Amino acid sequence: MIKRCKITPEERDRIALLLASKTSLRKIAKILGRSISSISEEVKRNSVNGEYTSINAQRLSEVRNATSRKTNPLKNPKIYAYVYEKLRSGWSPEQIAGRLKKDNNGKSIICHETIYRYIYSSEGKKRNLSEYLVKHHYKRRKWHSRYLYRRGIANRVSIRLRPKEVDRRKSFGHWETDVVEGKAHQKGIQTLLERKTRFFQAKILEKIDSEYGVKAQYNVLVSFPKKARKTLTMDNGKENYNHQKLVRYLGLKTFFCDPYCAWQKGSNENHNGVLRRYIPKKADLTNLSQLELDAIIEEINRRPRKCLNYETPEEAFTRELKLITI
Repeated sequence: MIKRCKITPEERDRIALLLASKTSLRKIAKILGRSISSISEEVKRNSVNGEYTSINAQRLSEVRNATSRKTNPLKNPKIYAYVYEKLRSGWSPEQIAGRLKKDNNGKSIICHETIYRYIYSSEGKKRNLSEYLVKHHYKRRKWHSRYLYRRGIANRVSIRLRPKEVDRRKSFGHWETDVVEGKAHQKGIQTLLERKTRFFQAKILEKIDSEYGVKAQYNVLVSFPKKARKTLTMDNGKENYNHQKLVRYLGLKTFFCDPYCAWQKGSNENHNGVLRRYIPKKADLTNLSQLELDAIIEEINRRPRKCLNYETPEEAFTRELKLITI
């Protein structure tokens, strides 16, 4: 059986002795249970001035191993430039490392831990790279949802009756929607997310009510084929009071979360949190244009996701659209 582990110091002793006795590389390989290529490579790499000795071979091997461990991919100008650009674009180290691996035919180029270590190194601190990382909350916080619409919503269908295929994210065309409120609840942003691809969309609301809310939802969903908009899951906010208009005009089905259970549409909630990195809570939305918001959403959709095998939501959504139009 041919060995596949690294050549040991004891084997180097035997190789040196056998070479000294004029034994061929092929015969040495057979004696040690190694492939001929392994023995040939060992002798070629670890010979000094054309002479192979076990002491020199072991020393050269140890030096080479130590040097390879110290090699930092970020010392490569091209890799550093890529990492720096993506950090500034809001990508996480995990997203950067995963996308590099995907673009390199599945071969790893850099580990996300290497990026983190560099960010917090003295050199990374000098360049203030940590400012590009998402700030985490280390203490668990209670989640709050917006005020429950007390009048009740006509023809409201519970999320518990939603098809199970939607939960599994195996089927395309199932959306979640929510509202990000602005300063003093005067303006807002209607957000929508397709569950399977994590494709994110958003429209500015001049006022948070059902008229503007349903109009914004309609304007987003109407631009896609019918097979790309099968269901819409929402909360019990007042902007969803006229949801039946979406049912009537778009032919989709609407489902509602249980009261105060925002986690039931967690993907949309999570992306609202990403949006908050650009537009903090209590921010004045008066000066925010739809063009500026579109640029933010485009940047979010162009970040690779681990859950999508480091494909971007934009790529995943485009691929799904092609499948349903074939």
